[in-house]
Amino acid sequence: MDTNEAYKRIKRLRKELEEHNYRYYVLSDPVIGDREYDTMMEELVKLENEYPQYYNPESPSQKVGSDISSEFTQVRHDYPMLSLSNTYSRGELTEFDTRVRKGLNEPFEYVCELKYDGTAISIRYERGIFTRAVTRGDGVQGDDVTSNVRTVRSIPLKLRGKGYPEIFEARGEVLLPREGFLRLNRAKEEKGEPPFANPRNAAAGTLKLQKSSQVAKRPLDCIFYALYGEGLLFDNHYDNLTKAREWGLKISDYMKKCDNLDEVFAFIDHWDKQRFELPFDTDGIVVKVNSLRQQKKLGFTAKSPRWAISWKFSAERAATILRSIDFQVGRTGAVTPVANLDPVSLSGTTVKRASLHNADFIELMDLRKGDRVYVEKGGEIIPKIVGVDFSSRPSGSKKVNFIDNCPACNTPLKRDPAEARHYCPNHSGCPPQIKGRINHFVSRRAMNINMADATAGQLISAGLVKDPADLYSLRKEDLLKLERFAAKSSENLIMSISESRKVPYHRVLYAIGIRYVGETVARRLAESFGSVDELASAETERLSEAEEIGEKIAGSIKEFFEDPVNMEFISKLKSAGLQLKKDDVAERENGGNALEGRKFVVSGVFENYSRDGIKEMIINNGGKVVSSVSSSTDYIVAGENMGPAKLNKARKLNIPVISETDIEAMVKKKKDVNE
Repeated sequence: MDTNEAYKRIKRLRKELEEHNYRYYVLSDPVIGDREYDTMMEELVKLENEYPQYYNPESPSQKVGSDISSEFTQVRHDYPMLSLSNTYSRGELTEFDTRVRKGLNEPFEYVCELKYDGTAISIRYERGIFTRAVTRGDGVQGDDVTSNVRTVRSIPLKLRGKGYPEIFEARGEVLLPREGFLRLNRAKEEKGEPPFANPRNAAAGTLKLQKSSQVAKRPLDCIFYALYGEGLLFDNHYDNLTKAREWGLKISDYMKKCDNLDEVFAFIDHWDKQRFELPFDTDGIVVKVNSLRQQKKLGFTAKSPRWAISWKFSAERAATILRSIDFQVGRTGAVTPVANLDPVSLSGTTVKRASLHNADFIELMDLRKGDRVYVEKGGEIIPKIVGVDFSSRPSGSKKVNFIDNCPACNTPLKRDPAEARHYCPNHSGCPPQIKGRINHFVSRRAMNINMADATAGQLISAGLVKDPADLYSLRKEDLLKLERFAAKSSENLIMSISESRKVPYHRVLYAIGIRYVGETVARRLAESFGSVDELASAETERLSEAEEIGEKIAGSIKEFFEDPVNMEFISKLKSAGLQLKKDDVAERENGGNALEGRKFVVSGVFENYSRDGIKEMIINNGGKVVSSVSSSTDYIVAGENMGPAKLNKARKLNIPVISETDIEAMVKKKKDVNE
């Protein structure tokens, strides 16, 4: 590579890395994996070293990625929050060890810790009182997110005991356990919002919410990994953290002191296999020199300490061929591009498809049909394309362009400048949207109509249903004309539709399918607005005053009720006899006392209910929902990905662990007896 080519490559790498920094730190929406980012950064550093004439202090290689937001006040760190150097190589870790030995020339020990996949925070304590919380920012200054961080339950607002320094900073990682992440994504999908790609993005995005009341409802956790300040009790990292546990700070149970590199590698190998058993994500191991005096002696580079390094676990990945791209339309009109891949085995499953998120992702990745792409499972959950093998790209390949018109109804797509997604505005005439709304409407957590997903397509094709309200006009004779419908199945569906008229107001609001209105928001709306007429006539300001209803949701509600087609839909639901106003007596009568006097812990992700839906069933039937497992707990209602700590405690206390089917049966059995 000649000098001119090197300069062009350096400029391109800087530009791309700046964009990836912005997406990772500010938008919490990365489009490439950590390894791709690190590889690009390594190439940039190498080129800048080879061609020092192109040194630029503003290069991404010279600074910490920034999560600073103009919506928050910036605060300067008393101690810089630098990033760690990363490695995936045993050879590079050995080189790090050699540099440390040469720099110290005296005995030392390491401390190994899990590297939590969340977002860094620095919390200041004065005389044992929490006074301020600041994000990493650009390493020199960060955003003041004190009001939001105060809501994280594992962070003490007042320290326990005594002996702590008068003023010090506790550095930690705010994270979202997998269980909470799955629940949060399920709620976002119910509201028609794109899900978070992984728990790290969810945690970072939550800390930047403008309402701390919304932050408080997300199950964030925080694990502390360092103390900074004058007057620390010990001259070593390990003992200071151990002491901090006595003050009420949540310190990792997985730290280990290591005397040599062999012990470090043993720690890495152990957690590379065992990390999937943890209730939260960890993406590597941090190796630190234990002595604070020796840390000071080794010092820092421009962006990272010389006394610590991060070993990154390699996410399982596979290479395959991108064959084509489908564009799917959801019930809210959101258009999602999906990659069709040659089948490839990944993390024990066969992956054939992967989400491409949106038009920006396709543009940034420069995707083309026939490309050899690398696929990983984001957060070990969602398949995603993380890179392209440009060296094997077929000659003459054409760039993939995002579509301009809806693939289902050919309506020109729209894109809100504030969002990354394209939408089809033809909500009343676009078949996938109609089908999606009907299937949402009849779902268990909405109107609970016993109807298969495929039936919606049959009803639409036969011209019997144009919106969910038309279900209430169906007759047995109409259904008998459809394939696979006999007399009994037709009667059952008609009866189930009729029974749904008893569903309470807040669930009808959820069933209607207003964008961004999930189960919890629907319940809050029902509490604040006694009828659908009151809700429809409310001004945006009045809507925004309701609990959990911000400007975004308020705007969506206002837009929904300003559409004449939607108002006609509501009118049809009224004529059909649905519960479109609050009736406290009726809602209580829908429950019972089947679970009276019993305490339940609800944990995990469920197939037929949201977790709030399970809790609602328990409360409506006289039971009590508690958050933690104790000897007074009667049952654990467990779904998939239940937290292992709760499960282990339940087993120790011999508390029965039951499923959603079991809790349904308990309720039904009592009702059957009463009837």
